[in-house]
Amino acid sequence: MSALEAWREYLCKACGYIYNERDGDVDSGLQPGTRFEDIPEDWYCPICGVTKADFVLVEEVRVSGVKARSHYANSLPRDGSSLRRSSKRKYDVVIVGGGTAAWKTAEALRALSQEISIAMVSQCDADRYDKPLLSVAMARNLSLSGLVKETGAAAALRLEVVLLSKTTAISINASHQVLRTTIGSIHYQHLVIAQGAQSVLPAHLPAEYCWRINHLSQYARLRDALGASSRRVLVIGAGLVGSELSNDLALGGHSVSLVDIAPRPLARLFAESEQTDALLKAWEHLAIKFFGNTEVLEVKRSATHGYEVRLSDDQYITVDEIVVATGLKTCDRLANSAGLTWKNGIVVDPIALVASEAGIYALGDCISIAGETSRFIEPIGRQAKTIASQITGEALIPYKNQRVPIRIKTTSMPMTVHSC
Repeated sequence: MSALEAWREYLCKACGYIYNERDGDVDSGLQPGTRFEDIPEDWYCPICGVTKADFVLVEEVRVSGVKARSHYANSLPRDGSSLRRSSKRKYDVVIVGGGTAAWKTAEALRALSQEISIAMVSQCDADRYDKPLLSVAMARNLSLSGLVKETGAAAALRLEVVLLSKTTAISINASHQVLRTTIGSIHYQHLVIAQGAQSVLPAHLPAEYCWRINHLSQYARLRDALGASSRRVLVIGAGLVGSELSNDLALGGHSVSLVDIAPRPLARLFAESEQTDALLKAWEHLAIKFFGNTEVLEVKRSATHGYEVRLSDDQYITVDEIVVATGLKTCDRLANSAGLTWKNGIVVDPIALVASEAGIYALGDCISIAGETSRFIEPIGRQAKTIASQITGEALIPYKNQRVPIRIKTTSMPMTVHSC
């Protein structure tokens, strides 16, 4: 295909990101003008990390730049489109994200103002649920539908928020106060980034073999794959999430192999071994086998069924499913596009939660205070009130960054520790 022929756009079915051949993906090494068929097969979506195989052709775009709107973009659900504010393409507040931090911000804003216009840009349906319940759902016999407290559509109507669901924020033009998304540009007066964080996948592990559980949709797909029969599950990472999931999977009737480079589970939370020794003792009646002081070196699909896993101590494990719980990382693409100061996350003022560009705030998993991130639920409500007080012109409600108690939901041996 010559450069004079039509440029094409390809849509990521997972998150809505659009790869435009004309623009390429410079951050990933694809220069402008790179045709889709010339992209290496190991390239992945810069937004959500799925592979090239998960992209579909959207439409042809003429070199002149004249194009029709894609059918997909026209069909995207806008659950709040009936609201009186929906005709605007400029909003008083635009919130990026559809999780707890985003909805807490919307609630805090509405508590102070009924007139302010709010739009929310979310990659998912933005259904409301308690994320900590994902690691105890089997023990509590919770159905997937039972985890959802309120649909995104219902929450948007209740709070008079224009919800742009299944829409990805691509970049921020801070000087012009414009957020570019996969369905067009949105102007804002105040921008609140509540994009959360994504599960980290070690570079040597094939993404198509591994589950990463940080959202309800990902958890739902894992539950569907597990089915009703007992399965052999490898959990990589024995931190908070990995230990909780291992405990819950075993209570759900599955056989779990838990692997970590540390000598014991939860080693990063507990300096002494007494608590984790008690946890291992409590696990003795469950189908959980802990492999410490080792790591996964290689994963191969078995010729008959499941996966063959080689550990660094030359042990081999055969499993049906692999769950990776080796930590979280916030994508820096959006912050970099706005020129925001970054240090493990978006650097914000510790009192006001303002980012380095005027009119932009951030909260939740994606922020960094004194170089440290916070992955816990409790501070989010307080952070939202701090941001809302400034946007609505009320007296500042200062945020206090403090240690919070962490309840470790290993239901066979629940424990509490304070964050650093």
